[in-house]
Amino acid sequence: MHTHKVIEEPDDPSISPQEKVAAASRSTWVSVVVNVILSSIQIVVGVLAKSQALVADGIHSLSDLVSDFVVLFANHHSQKDADADHPYGHHRFETAASLALGLLLLSVGVGMLWSAAAKLQNPEAIPTVHGLALWVAGIALVAKETLFRYMLTVAKRVKSSMLVANAWHARSDAASSLVVGLGIVGNLAGYPLLDPIAALIVGFMVGKMGWSFGWSALHDLMDRAADDEEVAAIRQTLLETPGVRNVHDVRSRKMGDMIVVDAHLEVDAQITVEAGHEISVLARQRVLQRHRVLDLMTHLDPWRRPDLDHAIKPGG
Repeated sequence: MHTHKVIEEPDDPSISPQEKVAAASRSTWVSVVVNVILSSIQIVVGVLAKSQALVADGIHSLSDLVSDFVVLFANHHSQKDADADHPYGHHRFETAASLALGLLLLSVGVGMLWSAAAKLQNPEAIPTVHGLALWVAGIALVAKETLFRYMLTVAKRVKSSMLVANAWHARSDAASSLVVGLGIVGNLAGYPLLDPIAALIVGFMVGKMGWSFGWSALHDLMDRAADDEEVAAIRQTLLETPGVRNVHDVRSRKMGDMIVVDAHLEVDAQITVEAGHEISVLARQRVLQRHRVLDLMTHLDPWRRPDLDHAIKPGG
């Protein structure tokens, strides 16, 4: 199962939350306009040209409109400040939106499979598709692939997993349009079964994509840890903090596109509590500046030089 995630890099301090919201809103509205036009043309021409595959592709495009509005809604709410009920903020609105997108895609895919399977049970009633359907499928393919590349570029620039999910939703549309085009070509070549078979394949693709996004988002909602590489990078930042002798028990959990981290810092056992607190504050500042960490909770443990530690043990 492939899950398409943002590139795991430290946050770019040049990208403000306001810029992220604006970029998400702009790219999503572009998607809305494209999908309104495409779904209208695909469904109308699909009905007139008697192509079940093209109608299925149009319904898929229509489902994008719902997902786009889910993204716009979540994008607005995820940027709200922390409050008494949500002390870590509302970042998981994005994860919840990704889960909603996954469930939407899964339900649409199951519906397509059901419809195509019913058509295949009565092959004699499958009509010959009009050639206009092929032109529309080709136009839809180009438009959706272009939309995907644009949305993915924006998503990676602002580092939003929710926007990445929506971009790959557009890519699944492009792939489905390719399959639809092949099915229509087969129908026109004298193999009418290929049109509902194409609709069947589109339904499977949509359902699989929905399962992938939904399953991944569900794990994030259950406090899935960040990638090993990113945790290792955070640990290295802590180790490089002046005064930190060692680091252990570094734990992380995802909070939308951010991470909450807990870590035990070992500091010299002979320093004062105030000095240990200052080291902890510095370590937190360094991690929050260099990584996409929302908060870092630290626990200080005493560190002694091995030779001294042995000398003070009872009976030593």
